[in-house]
Amino acid sequence: MSRRRRAGGDRGSFTAELAAGLPALVLLLAVGLSAVSAVVTKAESVDLARAVALATARGDAVSPPGGPAGAQVQVAYDGDLVTVTVRAPLRALGARLPRSTVTVTATAAVEPGVLIDPGVLIDPVAVPATSDPVGHP
Repeated sequence: MSRRRRAGGDRGSFTAELAAGLPALVLLLAVGLSAVSAVVTKAESVDLARAVALATARGDAVSPPGGPAGAQVQVAYDGDLVTVTVRAPLRALGARLPRSTVTVTATAAVEPGVLIDPGVLIDPVAVPATSDPVGHP
């Protein structure tokens, strides 16, 4: 003789499984959003470094265009080359996570006729925090 299970004998099992799986799902979402933020920060840093390197190599006035918030731009001259280094902080979704930075370097050849004093190092310039497409504070 087989025993039949009563309907509703598994009451509460879905709630228990949800309570066990929900933190893992939230953690996965936070890691995914942090990864997307890191990729966006890197892409913005590359664009900023290229724009500043090309403008400097042409002899144009250098004012950092919009880039990642809090980025530091450093320009160095070495012979006929302009090297721009951009360091931008990564903003992870967890406040207690350690800070990390993205560092990007772009190099451009100085245009003929542009006079640049070799070996000059320009102090880092901070990018204003007005443009933050990801929406971090």
